[in-house]
Amino acid sequence: MDRRHMHWAVILAGGSGTRFWPLSTPSTPKQLLPLPGSGRSTAEEAVRRLEGLIPRERILVVTGAALAGPLEAALQLPRTSFLVEPQAASTAPALAWAAHEARRRDRGAVLLCLHADWHVPEPERFREAAGRALDAAGSGVLVTVGVRPTRPETGFGYIEVGAEVSPGVNRVARFKEKPTAELAGQLVAGGALWNSGLFAWQGDTLLEEVTARTPEVAPHLALLDAGDIPGFFRAVTPISIDVGVLERSERVVVVPGDFAWDDIGTWEALARVRSHDADGNVLAGPVHVARTTDSIIWSDGTPIVTSGIRDLVIVVANGRVLVIHRNQAGDLKSILEHLPPAIRDLEA
Repeated sequence: MDRRHMHWAVILAGGSGTRFWPLSTPSTPKQLLPLPGSGRSTAEEAVRRLEGLIPRERILVVTGAALAGPLEAALQLPRTSFLVEPQAASTAPALAWAAHEARRRDRGAVLLCLHADWHVPEPERFREAAGRALDAAGSGVLVTVGVRPTRPETGFGYIEVGAEVSPGVNRVARFKEKPTAELAGQLVAGGALWNSGLFAWQGDTLLEEVTARTPEVAPHLALLDAGDIPGFFRAVTPISIDVGVLERSERVVVVPGDFAWDDIGTWEALARVRSHDADGNVLAGPVHVARTTDSIIWSDGTPIVTSGIRDLVIVVANGRVLVIHRNQAGDLKSILEHLPPAIRDLEA
């Protein structure tokens, strides 16, 4: 059966992007910043990536109240496209709500679920893999798209591939979340895939599995039926879709994705997704360097001059200056927790 007329997309666009402090602020978090270097934000890129695959009127964006207005202005989607969470509760409640809402509008909705902070430089290959995932989802399974690794990355989750159930579709043998460097190397050598966070399922299928597998959310689905969205979010226990559903379900399959993909999660990621100068530096804004190598330097307007440094992240933005070694970029969130609020907190 051709289900393309029932295909929907859900873009998860919440979060404050604290790992891109001080450039990221509560009202302009990373998904609204031109981090990949295209001149567009990652959220705008996410919508453009769906062109030709999902009609704009069938795109839902799940976000928080502070971001709904800026995202609506940036993405130029109808107001009815935005599902505004009354409070954050992680991805399982968010995606259950999105499935419930898509199903309310279109009883047979099949959903493609993605995040707003990815770098995908090959949109045609992305759409090809996403289309195969949507086709597989029509058989009543939960589909995750596994990307072929390009390195033994310790910051990503992995999917170990099980038996083939149909051409190009395999069972998931197991998930491995953020392994050690040694284990990551073993997983890559063994053919494991990165868990991209690109999912596809029928709305009915996801809600059935949430009901059966996710006690943190299932008892409160009736509140969605009653239209009590604030009550639902107050009642649920925050839990990710990976832990709350996918790692518990026996209906999960994986479709390999042959496209370049990166999760822009920290300043260090810019070294992978933006162009470099001859010395390996990623530079943005009025930055002037001499004898500077392998550094990431960003200014929102104040000139920065460096000499004799290497392997640093330097950011001047929103009245703050950050200088940190590149190998500490992933720890920025915990570092911020120890700062005085007057320094840490930016405009709301």
